[in-house]
Amino acid sequence: MLEWLLIDADDTLWENNIYFEEAFEQFVAFLDHSSLTPEQVRGVLDEIEIANIQLHGYGAANFGRNLQECFRRLAQRPIGDSDLKMVLGFAGAILERPMEVIEGVEETLGYLETRRRLLLFTKGHPEEQKLKLDRSGLGRYFEHCEVVREKDAENYRQVVAAHGMNPSETWMAGNSPKSDINPALEAGLNAVLVPHPRTWSLERQELIAGPGRLLVVERFEDLRRYF
Repeated sequence: MLEWLLIDADDTLWENNIYFEEAFEQFVAFLDHSSLTPEQVRGVLDEIEIANIQLHGYGAANFGRNLQECFRRLAQRPIGDSDLKMVLGFAGAILERPMEVIEGVEETLGYLETRRRLLLFTKGHPEEQKLKLDRSGLGRYFEHCEVVREKDAENYRQVVAAHGMNPSETWMAGNSPKSDINPALEAGLNAVLVPHPRTWSLERQELIAGPGRLLVVERFEDLRRYF
């Protein structure tokens, strides 16, 4: 029986955060704050997102609500319904962007499915993530798709138990140290960091050693060298 390889979705298989960054740039231009820099506006938005993630989770719709809250907090002019609708539209447009599968991903998945049992393990809004998987055309390479609220060590342990995986022979591949690497290692899995230059700031974290093995590659297609 082939061993398992868990794979992240956003910014590992397809582009994602670049569209959120574009929406944020539109938001900053619309806010047109007289003194705050984009980095300072980002700091306020980060605080809002960290607080609201615990309540509402991830996804474009929740991002839109966070932008609205940020606008209410920072706007230097009277706020009308049209302003809030405009802000929400910056986030809503993310879902309308074409799927951009990262170069080399599909060919690599075709190779990996002959050598490992593949499970897509991602976090976010379940319907939104499954829609992106359908639109990407990559679903056929995976035996299962698991969408969770957070990818922490406990959720990795639950996936391992649910599918009868051997943790020491199971690998997790993804771009996020916070969600893909550190909790997988903590749970006793092995992990492959596939860096992305535009990884969301809230997903960056120092790598923490765990009982599992860690590989760092330059791009997704490099997985063919190890599996």
